[in-house]
Amino acid sequence: MTLAMSWDEWTSHDAVGLAERVRKGELSAAELARQAAAGAQKINPAVSAVIEVFEDVVADPLKDGMNPNGPLAGVPFFMKDLGPTLKGRLQEQGSLFMRGNRPTQDAWLTQQMRKAGLNLIGRTTTPEFGVCSSAENPAVYVTRNPWNTDYTTCGSSAGTAAAVAAGVVPLSHATDGGGSIRIPAGFNGNIGLKPSRGVLSIGPNLSDITGYVSTQGCHSRTVRDTAAFIDACRGGAPGEFMPYWTPAEPYLQQIQRDPGPLRIALSHEWGDYRATPEIVAELERAGRFLEGLGHHVEWALPQADLRAAFAAQTTCYISNFAQVINGLLASRGLERPPADLFEPINIRIWEAGKDLRYTERFQMQAVFNSTARAFGQFFEDWDIILTPITAKPTPPVGTTEYLTISDNPDVHDWFDNLWQFFSYTPLSNLCGIPGISLPMGRQAHGLPFGIQAQARQANDGLLLQLAAQIERALDGRWNDGRRPGVHVTA
Repeated sequence: MTLAMSWDEWTSHDAVGLAERVRKGELSAAELARQAAAGAQKINPAVSAVIEVFEDVVADPLKDGMNPNGPLAGVPFFMKDLGPTLKGRLQEQGSLFMRGNRPTQDAWLTQQMRKAGLNLIGRTTTPEFGVCSSAENPAVYVTRNPWNTDYTTCGSSAGTAAAVAAGVVPLSHATDGGGSIRIPAGFNGNIGLKPSRGVLSIGPNLSDITGYVSTQGCHSRTVRDTAAFIDACRGGAPGEFMPYWTPAEPYLQQIQRDPGPLRIALSHEWGDYRATPEIVAELERAGRFLEGLGHHVEWALPQADLRAAFAAQTTCYISNFAQVINGLLASRGLERPPADLFEPINIRIWEAGKDLRYTERFQMQAVFNSTARAFGQFFEDWDIILTPITAKPTPPVGTTEYLTISDNPDVHDWFDNLWQFFSYTPLSNLCGIPGISLPMGRQAHGLPFGIQAQARQANDGLLLQLAAQIERALDGRWNDGRRPGVHVTA
């Protein structure tokens, strides 16, 4: 296959840059799609990131309704195999039980993506139903980190993380229910923003009151790509339970200016959880870098009952997921999940949550409220809180204690073990506030490490503005300009 450009030229473009060349008539959407498909074929044997490429849309980008006049027109884009549905396309959610599942309608966000001009050309990997930390079930697939294939990408936006890091596409879909955008972004050297509530719709099948902690987003390699994606795709579907808001100016404009001096709090002591010394050192290094940009940085933490918050988060996951499984079982006339088609921890989550009383849900909601109020009060005094993306380094592939193929008989112990690792991301989902992972750190074994910034609800633009300031200060060289070993240019 003759490609439109060399791989070095391909990876020198971000999504905004590719769209500009399509607008000028220098490249076509079909040429870009063919290049991305070739990139997936090139790196997939090593990392198993892409499940399927839609060859018919590669050949004809307008086939499924892509808007050729959208701001990102012609940019090839992968969908995580979870969340927004694509009419007539498989969505199997990392699950043997969901094999052959073919939705009959586009989700609202899918429609927004098509209006933006994104060419939805395929699916990327995710763990079963997006529940665990990594897409690792040998019966389905094992997704590996392109920086070192002995290590995991983490998840649940596993395939997207690997595909963006390896240069296949500059921009790809991700979802986040407790860190699933930000954690794999942090371990793969990408930029990952979890937006506030009221930005990207999860309709029509869920709302912010039924999804609670779920949100949508993307991975990118430049701040302007993330800004462009949010600008183009934001907004609520008809009948949203909660209002959707619009910023005073588009993020693509806001990020062109540096923010004024910010009050930035640092923390790695998050309730019962603490980061390793190596990770604390990376956080401190990021803090000094931000001081060098003129910001005020010191140690501080919201005055919330974080132990109660994590317990409430666990209740939310167990109860919500159990009802999702109940719905799937009812649609097939089954009374319980078949053991040969569901991973063990997911069956235990269903067992723990299927009969949960409303009293427990009400108590959970009360803790959500008190935690969100405490974080809100904190942001009256601080603009940003900076944390590591995780408390521990990236685990090797096959570290089953964090996986839903684990044989742990106690689902609450399994979740507690998860929180000891993924300590810093879940509470922003609980509170509905934005968080972004930026590839500012490096681990001892050479893998990237993300530093997370969080802000008050609806201050997503400030996070992107700070990220853009950092990007300019680095001359665009995230990850010190390094590329992973598995890469389209290799």
